[in-house]
Amino acid sequence: MLFTIAMLLGQAASSPPALETVRAWFEAGQHQDVIAVPLADDSAPALIYQIAQSHDRLEQAPAARAAYERLAARPAIDAWHLIGRAATLLAYGQATEAVTAAQQAVAAAPDVAAAHYQLGLAQAGRLDHEKAAPAFEAAISVIPTLAYAHYYAGLSYYQAERVDLMARYLESFLRLAPNAPERPQVESVMRTIRGRR
Repeated sequence: MLFTIAMLLGQAASSPPALETVRAWFEAGQHQDVIAVPLADDSAPALIYQIAQSHDRLEQAPAARAAYERLAARPAIDAWHLIGRAATLLAYGQATEAVTAAQQAVAAAPDVAAAHYQLGLAQAGRLDHEKAAPAFEAAISVIPTLAYAHYYAGLSYYQAERVDLMARYLESFLRLAPNAPERPQVESVMRTIRGRR
C-alpha cells in the first residue's frame, strides 16, 4: 500500500501543470517557472508554444527558436506545424513569410486561438497594426480570457490611432492579468487617457 501511494505521489510530481496554470504564470511574468516545465515527446503543442513565448520574454532567442522549430516539425497537416513555422519565421525576422504561414494556420484551424494570436504578432512584426488588431480580437473570440491578446490588441489599436478601442482592450488586460509586469505602464497610459476624457 505504501509503495502504491509513493508511486502515485511520484507520478503526480512528474506530471506537468495544466496549461491554464502555465498561462497564469506567463501572465504574471513568472517566465522562469514556465520554462522550467518539463516537456515530453507527447507534450501538448499549446504548452510548447507558451514555453517558447517565455523564452522570448526572457530574451533567450535560441531557446525560443528551438521550441518554435519543435512545433514546426509536427506533421504538415497539423495546424501547430504552421503556427510553429510562422513563429520561427518571425523569430528570424521574416515577417512577411510569417504572415503567410500564420494565415494558413488560421485557415486550417480557425478554432485555435494561437493561430490568430500568431497572425497578430506577425502582422505587428510587419508594422501593419490595422491588420494585427483584428487578428488579436479573433484570438480573444476563441479564448476570451487570453490576457495578452487583449494587451496586444490594445497596443495595435494605439498604433492605429484608435484610442477608444485601445482603452477597452487594455482595461480588459488589467482585469485579466492583475499581476502582469506591464501593469504599471498600462495603468499610467490609462490614467492619461481618462484624464483627457
